[in-house]
Amino acid sequence: MKTLLQSAAFAVLAVAFSVQAQSTTQTTTTTVNEDGTASRSTKTVTTSGTLTEYTPGSTFIVKETSGPITYRYGTKVAYVTRSGKILTDDDVKTRIKVGIPVSVHYGLEGETRVINRVVIDD
Repeated sequence: MKTLLQSAAFAVLAVAFSVQAQSTTQTTTTTVNEDGTASRSTKTVTTSGTLTEYTPGSTFIVKETSGPITYRYGTKVAYVTRSGKILTDDDVKTRIKVGIPVSVHYGLEGETRVINRVVIDD
């Protein structure tokens, strides 16, 4: 009985650690022209997972709970640590690697996910 309970506990822990956290933060910004005729909404989303493919400026694929997700690079991508330290280009070259956990902040352009910010562990 004790072995069965230990096996069940380990199974629960294994599932808990293997599931990637995913949270969504939505920010809506509406801009109205001076004549009041046009408005625009922007949705910003944050997800987390494991970086599975990475080619700087080209390929950024993250394994999330729903499967692998491909992101497109925005005009400016900020790379930071969880504590808020902005990574230099040299830091990015050495610290952004396949297999690390990342949080991705992105905007939507149609159905395309465009990276704005990548957060890594300290």
